[in-house]
Amino acid sequence: MNPESYLAAHHLHAADLRAEADAHRLALAAKHPSQDLRTRVGWTLVELGLRLASAPPSPRIA
Repeated sequence: MNPESYLAAHHLHAADLRAEADAHRLALAAKHPSQDLRTRVGWTLVELGLRLASAPPSPRIA
């Protein structure tokens, strides 16, 4: 195959990769801001539940 053909295919592939990277960057920039808050609140609730589940039982007064 002609070397220019390989070079042309390489340039097309590189352009596709750059376009895909740009689209990925734009998608990350447009990420919904409340998702971060939901994630933090969710992990806080999980941590609280684990603390409650692993806490020693309080002594009972009979």
